[in-house]
Amino acid sequence: MHIPDGFLSPQTFLPAYAVAGVAWLWAARSLRRQLDDQTVPKLAALTALAYGLGLIMLPIPGGTSGHLLGVAMLALLFGVRLAFLSYSLVLLLQSLLFGAGGVTALPINALAMGLAGAAMAVLVFRALRRLGEPLAVVAAAWCSVMLSGLIVGLVLGLQPLIAQRPDGTPLFFPFGFAVVLPAVLVPHALIGVGEAALTLLVWRFARGRGWVAAEGQAERSVRCA
Repeated sequence: MHIPDGFLSPQTFLPAYAVAGVAWLWAARSLRRQLDDQTVPKLAALTALAYGLGLIMLPIPGGTSGHLLGVAMLALLFGVRLAFLSYSLVLLLQSLLFGAGGVTALPINALAMGLAGAAMAVLVFRALRRLGEPLAVVAAAWCSVMLSGLIVGLVLGLQPLIAQRPDGTPLFFPFGFAVVLPAVLVPHALIGVGEAALTLLVWRFARGRGWVAAEGQAERSVRCA
């Protein structure tokens, strides 16, 4: 799902950096309060898992790629803010070390997957938890992937409309919404199933070890958002 460098116009990534900067500051505000000796090693371990998952990419027609995110598990276990910061770090390292994603695309990738994906996961989990935690976790993870994919698809599809040569040729990403949205969303509907299974597995593992604080920590993060 990472958007690489060269696909986004400056009209897109410059404002996105401003928005992401505000979001990163917001997320970092409570960092000292949220991080303690017990949380740090768990967060580090699952951030490393998300890092590894993001490197296993499947090319998708339409200019992007597909992979499991791990954002939902981070959000449900640690809250939106820590999930956003952790996944932003994942994206930064992947772009700098492996060329997965891009520095210019970092704010869009971080906002789409790290922030919107995390917030969607927690919101869906809260809405469906009364129906049973396994169902809520699965739905949260799937919806998280789909919302992230939708945002990525919309941003990519917008590029031919806002950055063109005088003859109308797109300067950056060439495909419009009609091509890119199904190209991103259809594969990610299947990838979301894998994401849901992984998230449920991690959730149950965390449950068994008393890591889960979704009703407290994760919900507080959404309310703060």
